[in-house]
Amino acid sequence: MTLHYDLHSHSLASDGTLSPAELVGSAAASGVDVLALTDHDETGGIAEACAAADAAGLCLIPGVEVSVTWEKQTVHIVGLRIDPESSPLQQGLARLREFRHWRAEEMGRRLAKHGIEGAYEAASALARGRIISRTHFAHFLADEGHAKSVRDVFKHFLKPRKPGHVPGEWATLEEAVSWIHSAGGQAVIAHPARYTMSASKRRKLFGEFVELGGEALEVVSGSHSLGDSYAMAQYARQFGLLASAGSDYHGPENPWIALGRLPPLPKSCRPIWSGWDMERACPARLAV
Repeated sequence: MTLHYDLHSHSLASDGTLSPAELVGSAAASGVDVLALTDHDETGGIAEACAAADAAGLCLIPGVEVSVTWEKQTVHIVGLRIDPESSPLQQGLARLREFRHWRAEEMGRRLAKHGIEGAYEAASALARGRIISRTHFAHFLADEGHAKSVRDVFKHFLKPRKPGHVPGEWATLEEAVSWIHSAGGQAVIAHPARYTMSASKRRKLFGEFVELGGEALEVVSGSHSLGDSYAMAQYARQFGLLASAGSDYHGPENPWIALGRLPPLPKSCRPIWSGWDMERACPARLAV
């Protein structure tokens, strides 16, 4: 049977707006057969998601999205099929969460200097897990009328040289790939077309990723156009990388990114799941 994969999604454990169980229920209702929960620098929602997936007959892939600083730019590396109990992974993620907490406080201080009081406290109230993200600040600022939308908040407040911007100090690319591999997972560069970089710099990123043992590119993404996907497919072939597909779903308030609506991978790609034993990983789903 043909399975429908969505290998990039977020829950309340990081900056999504659905609980892990609600996310799984929405994915199942949307026709997703195999879902990866990949919260930012956090695996705390995986146990709940796995229990909900068992009940729904959906295959849940344990994952994480690791924040990386590469050549002064933030990129994200998704880890798929990880062991959430891996000590090296959890130690690394704990360090990133500690920085996230400081960054959130600093964002609040910088916004206060700009005349916006209480931003940190409001963002903290919106966060239901251990992660206080820029998205939580963006929802507060939009709700308070400082911008027309969450997207506008990022544009006017949270980008470099804007009042609430705080540069990231994340894991190195080598650390992120190492943590994922130590957890038995596969490393994927998330939404690669979204990063603002020249073609030569993009090739350098992919080359270093391959040298470190990275396995795949997220060729199809909720933030990729059809042209982006075909361009990333060419890079995947050029660098000998597998292809992944994920919506980067955060919740129903972003209707332009939906679960279960991903276009197929370009035919030239080798899917990351082509090497997975799906009968062993998802017996309940395959029996439906």
